Amino acid sequence: MSELEKMTAGELYNPGDIELARLRHSAHDLCFRYNQLSELHELERNAILYELLPNFDPENIYFQGPIYFDYGINIHIGKNFYANFNTTILDVCPVTIGDNVMLGSSVSLVTPLHPINYRERNTRTLPDGTEIVLEYGKEIIIEDNCWLASNVTVTAGVRIGAGSVIGAGSVVTRSIPPNSFAAGVPCKVIRSIS
Repeated sequence: MSELEKMTAGELYNPGDIELARLRHSAHDLCFRYNQLSELHELERNAILYELLPNFDPENIYFQGPIYFDYGINIHIGKNFYANFNTTILDVCPVTIGDNVMLGSSVSLVTPLHPINYRERNTRTLPDGTEIVLEYGKEIIIEDNCWLASNVTVTAGVRIGAGSVIGAGSVVTRSIPPNSFAAGVPCKVIRSIS
């Protein structure tokens, strides 16, 4: 199993792998290029997003920019998506976003995880002298018709149920049921949305 396959499956993997480094550097370069263009350069920005995202559709997906992605290849977005300034998506595992989702400014969706035990987290030296660090990740799912307000962080393994709103500045560490207004650090359900 390749390091890319391990990474995407949520297993321990070596982020220093040559193939992963190449994919990551390519995505970072594409993000940098996107971020240098004003929104008046729509065709050039869209060409970059075609390279970054597997299902990019300029009629249905809009990123204000700047954007910061780890790989891009693990980001899947539905119809009528809008992301305001400063969107960060660390997609070592799949990030699945449904239809009619809006992200406020400075929203971060972060799938990577690192072992809590330092013996597993610290740098390891292989028999050939190569040093590696192992990490893993968990998928993030944002269902249809959600709105994440400014400065929301969604952590690995979270599912946000359809029709939910996440209040500004929240850190979502646990899944949120459908049709909920949730906010806080850590984010908790405040009330149902009817």
